[in-house]
Amino acid sequence: MQALVIVAHGSHLNPDASTPTYEHADTVRAAGVFDEVRTAFWKEEPSFREVLRTIESEEVYVVPLFISEGYFTEQVIPRELRLDDWDVAEWDSDGTSATHSTLEAGDVEKTVHYCGPVGTHDAMSDVIVRRAETVTDDPDVGEGFGLAVVGHGTERNENSAKAIEYHAERIGEMGRFDEVKALFMDEDPEIDDVTDFFESEDIVVVPLFVADGYHTQEDIPEDMGLTEDYRTGWETPAEVDGHRIWYAGAVGTEALTADVIIERAADAGANVGNAIEEIRRRTRVAGADSNASVGD
Repeated sequence: MQALVIVAHGSHLNPDASTPTYEHADTVRAAGVFDEVRTAFWKEEPSFREVLRTIESEEVYVVPLFISEGYFTEQVIPRELRLDDWDVAEWDSDGTSATHSTLEAGDVEKTVHYCGPVGTHDAMSDVIVRRAETVTDDPDVGEGFGLAVVGHGTERNENSAKAIEYHAERIGEMGRFDEVKALFMDEDPEIDDVTDFFESEDIVVVPLFVADGYHTQEDIPEDMGLTEDYRTGWETPAEVDGHRIWYAGAVGTEALTADVIIERAADAGANVGNAIEEIRRRTRVAGADSNASVGD
């Protein structure tokens, strides 16, 4: 038997913070490749500390639904799961290359394959592109468009910016979009000046956040000039300084994120059969059926 645990931050204040986690868990569950699929949160129930006690399987794959490597993935989650002998050096990561580490959770007698965060996996680049397809309702979007990958940015965790820059660089190398830039909320180059960084008339803006909340639904739209008051909403696309801004909302709400979760587990040794191909097919259909723009 093998189990999957998706661990996320959650929120006491934002009821929508955990919604993507539950939705991706349902998608993975429907694929039928894990005997058990569980979710656990730092700020909601069930908690990191208790989740392993709810699982019968002795083999458990833990995938953090976080954007970057840092305090939560390197300290909080391993501590709360009581992973014996955890050492972040086992990831041998430069800030974006964490893979997995196999450890024992002795008090529950389980082998835990602890994976790197979803946000730094190579497949997340595909989710960002899919997000652009979804918001523009164009599966071939790219030519004539610029793409802004947006992160929080913080001096407290340099890996936060690394994840944004990593995916912007990878997508730029695909040659699909005319321009690809990494922009930030709290460090330069700032999302406030998004139109200053692009020559393209059309710009897709994709925030590399797990869930929509204060930053993605309030700060970023107002900072970019999509609206003076987020409560009144905004158009998609919105005209700003002679450009059309296609604002996509949090990347973690894109259905294809479930694929990255499974890929993380597969990289750690999970037997996932053809689930990766099946989820990519199913989520493309789901994305075509719903335009995920925020504020309409």
